[in-house]
Amino acid sequence: MIANRTRPAEILVVEDNPGDAELITEFLDGSGRSHVTVARDGEQALAFLRRQDGFANAARPDLVLLDLNIPKKDGRQVLAEMKADPGLRSIPVVVLTSSAAEQDVATCYQLHANSYVAKPGELDRYAEVVKGIEEFWLGVARLPSEAGERHGG
Repeated sequence: MIANRTRPAEILVVEDNPGDAELITEFLDGSGRSHVTVARDGEQALAFLRRQDGFANAARPDLVLLDLNIPKKDGRQVLAEMKADPGLRSIPVVVLTSSAAEQDVATCYQLHANSYVAKPGELDRYAEVVKGIEEFWLGVARLPSEAGERHGG
């Protein structure tokens, strides 16, 4: 558990593939470190992040795992809107996608992604990668609090 947190971390997984969403949730839920919410498309993810359209009581995510190839607004658009929004830009975004294309990697870092991870094809490796992301972002890195963000951090 994060040293300065008394609650599980909130993770928003933006993933349209139900199988991948289920696997990621399963890999993360077993640790007790986090609570996972899944958004199935870019518009739903942004509504959740902005606490709009039925998400007024949504918890602010401590971390976003973002797939690139999602419907309505793709992951690049979600990332660009998040990082342009002063209320959302400090939330770390890990792009977790099947694309290993150099152009996607470059674009995501230009849009201020915090890291870019290609989904492995093997189940065991996939579990290791997701758990590694969780260990780094929730066990090693220090994340901003919402209160700190509102007061200049």
